[in-house]
Amino acid sequence: MGTQDKLRNAAEKAHGKAKETAGRATGDRVLEAEGRGKQMKSDLKQAAEKVKDVGKD
Repeated sequence: MGTQDKLRNAAEKAHGKAKETAGRATGDRVLEAEGRGKQMKSDLKQAAEKVKDVGKD
């Protein structure tokens, strides 16, 4: 299940990047901030996955 979580996190990060880019292009600061927030959330989840992987060793 770890691989699925990692792929889901990568997709969430890409979605966040798209939102940030769209917000920047349209001048929508809220959308841009939501995108950055989604990327940070994804990064935290990815870090947790790495910790779980280290714990398996």
